[in-house]
Amino acid sequence: MAGERGQEREAQAGRRRTTSRQGTTAPPPCPATGAAAQLGIGIGSEPHHDTGPAYLLGERAGGATLTARLWVPTTADHRVILRQVVDGEPVNTEMEPAGRSRAGTWWQGPVRLVNPVNRYRFLILEPDSPTPYRWLHAAGVSDHDVPDATDFQVLPHDDGPAWVPDAVAYQIFPDRFAPSARGARRPAPQWAQPHGWLDEPPAEGDATAQAWYGGDLDGIAEHLDWLESLGIDTVYLTPVFPAGSVHRYDSTTFDEIDPLLGGAPALERLSRALHARGMRLILDLTTNHTGEGHEWFRSAQASATSTEAGFYSFSRHPDQYASWLDVPSLPKLDHRSQELRRRLLLGRDSAVGRWLAPPVSADGWRVDVANMTGRLGMVDLAHQVAGDMRATMGQAEADDGRQRWLVAEHGHDASADLQGPGWHGTMNYLGFTKPLWAWLSDPDPADGLTWLGLPMPLPHLGGRAVVAGMRQYLAQMPTSSLERSMNMLCSHDTPRVRTVVGSRPAHLVAATALFTMAGVPTIFSGDELGARGRTGEHSRTTIPWARDERGALRADEVEETGSWGPVDRAVLDRYRRLSRLRRDLVALRRGGTRFLHAGPDMIVWLRTHPQGDVLVALARSACDELVVPLERLPAQGPDRTWAFDAVEIGLTAGGSSAQLSIRAHGPGSAVAALLPWE
Repeated sequence: MAGERGQEREAQAGRRRTTSRQGTTAPPPCPATGAAAQLGIGIGSEPHHDTGPAYLLGERAGGATLTARLWVPTTADHRVILRQVVDGEPVNTEMEPAGRSRAGTWWQGPVRLVNPVNRYRFLILEPDSPTPYRWLHAAGVSDHDVPDATDFQVLPHDDGPAWVPDAVAYQIFPDRFAPSARGARRPAPQWAQPHGWLDEPPAEGDATAQAWYGGDLDGIAEHLDWLESLGIDTVYLTPVFPAGSVHRYDSTTFDEIDPLLGGAPALERLSRALHARGMRLILDLTTNHTGEGHEWFRSAQASATSTEAGFYSFSRHPDQYASWLDVPSLPKLDHRSQELRRRLLLGRDSAVGRWLAPPVSADGWRVDVANMTGRLGMVDLAHQVAGDMRATMGQAEADDGRQRWLVAEHGHDASADLQGPGWHGTMNYLGFTKPLWAWLSDPDPADGLTWLGLPMPLPHLGGRAVVAGMRQYLAQMPTSSLERSMNMLCSHDTPRVRTVVGSRPAHLVAATALFTMAGVPTIFSGDELGARGRTGEHSRTTIPWARDERGALRADEVEETGSWGPVDRAVLDRYRRLSRLRRDLVALRRGGTRFLHAGPDMIVWLRTHPQGDVLVALARSACDELVVPLERLPAQGPDRTWAFDAVEIGLTAGGSSAQLSIRAHGPGSAVAALLPWE
């Protein structure tokens, strides 16, 4: 299989390596071949700065002055001005040279943390250059004046949970992960249509909300060995509150856990089991709406003068009211109600606070349709909602010393909602999922996939357009938000990544991107097995657990076939390997991000870190060799390399003229841990 061939080539390369420094190894030289694309003509020729720890030095605290480092890959005469907006007015500072080599010049200058959001960029003046006047900002280089929107930005305090950048998360739709022996005795609710465990999920219509498979919380607790084998340390559950559907986004109360899932005792058992292994639990809350059967909405409809009537927006009581996307079974909450704030958001006794406290002690919340929460017509209280949740989470942290994570569902541009003391991060569809889909897409036309909300087929774009979009969007986000956002190849609301990209080789390329880009890699349960699905509902497949000789479900093994077809063990092995790689290389977890190359069929980025940068190359098909002059980064030779599938990586020369050669004979990827420049 393709994955096995890639692993064997890595092992052979390891046996051929020669020692370049005590305790490290370097890859063998890569023989020169035909035409090669020099990195110097791509993005890698640009000056570089990012807000990671290699380029922005110092402790981030209000009133502090940090040192910004800038690399300009030229030795020609030039000067650099750092422009920072302070109290609304630009302040210009001449930067000082901090080092020089044959390939370029290091500069440094001060960035002051004096405002709630501190924005800055660099003006590079090179009189004898074809572009004597250039701005470097977070979205790239411009030869003309640009708005401040894409300036580098840094917050004066990073009070987000310190553990999140190191996390690997796993999303579970509780009904579809694993059933327990306890659950087998539970009768189906009135709304449910029972399904066999390996039945194919319905793809559309009312049946999607009624298809009940019988997974529960104890079933999850019994399969934590599987999650540990994937390197998972954070479990994110879609809603667990009682509801009138299997998806449970139509909750009937926030004060209980659905008995179909085992009730509150089962959630407590799961939480204890996770925490005993050093793992964390994230729950899902709908702050935008409830179900029409919710106890608050029933009271609201029963009396127009009730307190609960103020929780909703009635245009004519009791049967005309605002709802999520005009779906009447999901009435929209009105956050102008102070009593709603108290019951739902604020304080230890609120719905938010209750499940963060013992005995469940959840480690955070994912908020459903956070982009719509508190917004209706001329009313916009979204930031108030996020701030209320953060305040309540702060109380929980003060009580037990454990930091909580607050992540917002947002399907488009979330940057305006990530300012200030609200959401720590977002579900990064726009900055990660959509660009990767656009580059790797190759679905079966018969599946009829659309473009994540746009009424059109999936596009198939080249690397230049894809990277340009990623840079533009990611430039809008503070690093502290980006590294606490979920990166996903797909979710319970989208088609499966395997269906989108159409093949194992492309799925493996996507997996490398997932584990190497800034943000929290978040695996939707079943992706590691090559699960398929045409819609979000169709993607909610079960895990085909193997059984032991007594007929009990095994905690650590699956059958060869799921409801979608064959289990792909090459993909499973790759997810495990990449998860370990992310754990081993701090730059992949906490480094800055630099895009080096964007060809039609190859994309290369660098994760920058003081302990050494990590280069990541992704190829969707065969393409020209790419040669990376390491001194232009600047970096020394690679310490270690990993080549997967149809991609090869190696040195073409040594010393100060060292070059890294990346060759793609088909889809594949490569990772190179680079020694830091000295």
